[in-house]
Amino acid sequence: MFFRTIRAAAVAGLLLILPACASAPRHAAVVNATAAHPPAAAPTAAPPVAPPLRPPQARTALAERIDAFISQPRFAHATWGIAIVDPASGQTRYAHNADKLVVPASNVKLYTTTLALATLGGDARFTTTLYATSKPRSNGLLRGDLILYGRGDPSLGDARVAPDSLDWAERFAGALAEHGVTRISGDLIADDTWYQGSGIGGGWEADDLPQWYAPRVSALTVQDNLLAVLVSPDGAHGAKVRLEPTAAARVVNLTHDAEPGEPLRVYQRPGSSTIIVSGQAPSGTRRFVLAAPDPALMAAQQLKQALDAAGIALAGSVRVLHWPQKDPAIKRGQLQVMAQVMSPPLSELVRHTLKDSDNLYAQHLLLQVGVHTADQGTCSDRTWLPRTTQAWGLCAMRAFLRHAGIGTDQATFVEGSGLSRKDLATPAATTALLVWIEHQPFADVILDALPVAGVDGTLVHRLRDTLAEDNLRAKTGTLTHVYALSGFVDDADGRPLVFSLTLNHYQRPRDEFGRIIQPSPDSDLDTIAGMLAEWHRPVPTQVAAAARGSGSSAGVGAAGAAVN
Repeated sequence: MFFRTIRAAAVAGLLLILPACASAPRHAAVVNATAAHPPAAAPTAAPPVAPPLRPPQARTALAERIDAFISQPRFAHATWGIAIVDPASGQTRYAHNADKLVVPASNVKLYTTTLALATLGGDARFTTTLYATSKPRSNGLLRGDLILYGRGDPSLGDARVAPDSLDWAERFAGALAEHGVTRISGDLIADDTWYQGSGIGGGWEADDLPQWYAPRVSALTVQDNLLAVLVSPDGAHGAKVRLEPTAAARVVNLTHDAEPGEPLRVYQRPGSSTIIVSGQAPSGTRRFVLAAPDPALMAAQQLKQALDAAGIALAGSVRVLHWPQKDPAIKRGQLQVMAQVMSPPLSELVRHTLKDSDNLYAQHLLLQVGVHTADQGTCSDRTWLPRTTQAWGLCAMRAFLRHAGIGTDQATFVEGSGLSRKDLATPAATTALLVWIEHQPFADVILDALPVAGVDGTLVHRLRDTLAEDNLRAKTGTLTHVYALSGFVDDADGRPLVFSLTLNHYQRPRDEFGRIIQPSPDSDLDTIAGMLAEWHRPVPTQVAAAARGSGSSAGVGAAGAAVN
């Protein structure tokens, strides 16, 4: 994209970064967290060549086009917030409610991922460790407990991001076997106390909590903290229900008592470990994905199954430690490391977070920053110290916003994913963040992680066959009645624009039967984004007149580049 080629010259002297994480003894598992160093001075870029003059009718005013579009009657009760900025000159090219707070939905992930990179560094990794409370004996007995200790790796067992960790449980069991372990006298303990707090993001709604897009965040996360409910026919009456992974929850099967025509439903009450399946059995197998009620327990159960398969007998039970519980053995620190799995670098976790808009990963990143900030022990804008990891992360977020030149009255967050409606930001704040990112040494990590229109991520099917395709890079955002799109695009003359588009309080139109009709809010955002990609910036009148007087099209191009 054009803005990459001009960045070094455009931002000389404007570098502003936060210090990266220095490893602390308690958090030695956050390894290779390197500081971001200012880049070497870049050579001055050659001045861009302006395109030739185009007929006046090809230069419909951008503001007039956007104004006409958002003034449609179907938006009368909605709230548009729009900011469009030229990052090279700092000029605002269009603004509509740009300084009004709006719900940004998943555009919050732009803030969270940038905070994580600025604080921890792109090379940071997070480990999951299997400890033993004593050394294995020569007769194969491990006298004591096994402790499966999570340090907030969101990618454990995730085939999309860390395919090498899919067999983590088998590898842990194999490591025990290599140590000669055949029997364990104590318990298998799953410890997720690395994070202090409930595991539910601030402001997450109860209706969202059982859903696949809002899994509980655990320091011992595995397979996205999700479980699958497979419902299939069971003879003449009712259905049979199977869970993957097995034993991840308790099932109440009511399908054998279904009324004729009763639709199949799978229900999990928020906070409950019971899944209720009711209604008539399907003709074939149907798959439902829900948030796992206890991710740490699910991880421990997978390890127990791997131990059984390896012929390692566990005399004790499987149990879980959640905050504010503590394991005395962890506190004493006299443990034997049996095996560990390390996450991919933070830069790769950021890429997945933004490309796929993963709420679980985003909240993990905020909490990892919270762990680091709690280690520093300072929250400068509060008279009391935070009690939870999330609160420490939000303290770091506020400090980060100040460093980036964004007032806390322009952006305020209660969690890291954008799933909460209590998160607020102005479009102007989001464009300021994007311009700030362009000045940072980790800018390419963010730019490469953003979905590309018509190519990948959450924009793979959007803006195809337009000038924005394979040009626009942006973060999407969707909640009920909330839609957002913020990022970077080159205009039709190859010059960069930074934009933030939000549509709040929008009730989608429906027909007389209550069915949603087109156009979709995504297509509405895309229409405006397409206008930016199509925009030919006008050449000032005096420059055009001078060019006509000289008869030199080359002169027009050079002058236009200097003033636009």
